[in-house]
Amino acid sequence: MARGECPYTPIPVFPSRSFRHSGIYVRAGAGIERPEDLKGRRVATPEYQVTAAMVSRGLLQDEYGVRPQDVHWIQAGLTSTGRVDKVNFVPPEGVIIEKINDRTIPELFERGEIDALVSPRAPKGFDPSGNGPIRRLFTSANAEAEYFRKTGVFPIMHVIGIRNDVLADNPWLPSSLMKAFTRAKDLALIELEEATALKVAMPFLPAQVTELHRTFGPDFWPYGLEANRATLEASVRWSYEQGLSSRQLSVEELFAPQSLTSFQV
Repeated sequence: MARGECPYTPIPVFPSRSFRHSGIYVRAGAGIERPEDLKGRRVATPEYQVTAAMVSRGLLQDEYGVRPQDVHWIQAGLTSTGRVDKVNFVPPEGVIIEKINDRTIPELFERGEIDALVSPRAPKGFDPSGNGPIRRLFTSANAEAEYFRKTGVFPIMHVIGIRNDVLADNPWLPSSLMKAFTRAKDLALIELEEATALKVAMPFLPAQVTELHRTFGPDFWPYGLEANRATLEASVRWSYEQGLSSRQLSVEELFAPQSLTSFQV
């Protein structure tokens, strides 16, 4: 979008969101106990440009002063060798990205060639109990909730987009889709609160939903621009600061105007 080459126009509907504290892994024995300990370390990522990695780097810089330039980045495949960038990317000045094509990230962990990993998926060798050779950096179950309470940021991974040629022929579509997706989401959240028969295989789901309301308020998965302004402003800033976008967009120009004027929060 920053280059004016996007064939889609988004609407502020976000089917996938995830806090990324849980996506930062460290090698046991590497001496990394705090986020600040990542400075000067060799940190792997399967692909530097993906949204999950951008969010992890953003929170590390904003909350702990760990800039992308403070880390030696290693790009390698998580399950197979030869990972290739989807888009040509030139790192900003001071950012080092070393590409390793003949070894996977688990192999690099085993050999002690990397100290940490930023990835939306857990690597082979990770033990959720925290007793294995690879563990999460953030071990507190409250770290992500505390981050939201402080910043108001609930990271967005995916967005719904309308093909530009379809939008040109159907200018009413953004407004109608906003209404439809919002109604569907509201119904789904109501179902989560139904304790008669759990809709997700999580034994304590009703209590967890109650806790979500305490943290987020009535709607813990909001659509629309204003309800997500803090998250969207952080996202466009991180994208520009990290060299992923050629300019910093305003959040208003991200979305079809019809999806904003007809959908007031």
